[in-house]
Amino acid sequence: MGVRSLVGRVVVAAVLAAVLLVAATALAIWWTARQDSRPASDAIVVLGSAQYNGVPSSIFEARLEHALALHGAGVAPVIVTVGGKAAGDAFTEAEAGRDYLAQAGIPADALLAVPEGVDTLESMRVVSAAFSERGWSSAVLVTDPWHAMRAERMAEDAGIAAESSPTRQGPAVQTRVTQFRYIMRETAAYLLYRATGESVAGAPGIG
Repeated sequence: MGVRSLVGRVVVAAVLAAVLLVAATALAIWWTARQDSRPASDAIVVLGSAQYNGVPSSIFEARLEHALALHGAGVAPVIVTVGGKAAGDAFTEAEAGRDYLAQAGIPADALLAVPEGVDTLESMRVVSAAFSERGWSSAVLVTDPWHAMRAERMAEDAGIAAESSPTRQGPAVQTRVTQFRYIMRETAAYLLYRATGESVAGAPGIG
């Protein structure tokens, strides 16, 4: 076998391995998105998304409404909202989410806002610190379906025993085209995180 032939086979094998890795990751994201785990936990954690002068965006509102349903079902006694704010904003995502839930009737002692985090990784780390302060260890994560697998991984890496109960409402699940786009973006973000330990800021559910 010539050197060129050997190199060619190695290149083909590497390309096939990369394709299989991407495909397997995308399939795992799709599978996780279809699950709905809601064990009794210390807290329900709502991953932040855009807010406009204290009013949650439609994506964020869908997550908050799902958290309300989980709290009503007795999944956890506390709902944690997490997320910082962009330059010029008057409210953090965590504060906007907390206020929305308070207006929906959740008592103040059942709410905890963690007003930090510019992406999922930072959010999970600050939530983990808040959990440690209170002696909590388990959480049900509420986010969009396609974001669930990466959010679970980051939460577990931060020391939280996490499962996810994704929302089934909102713009992220409206059409198959939207779903495919989110799965592809999440596949790239998940693989980047596993390879480098870093997160990426971007569209809702991607950072």
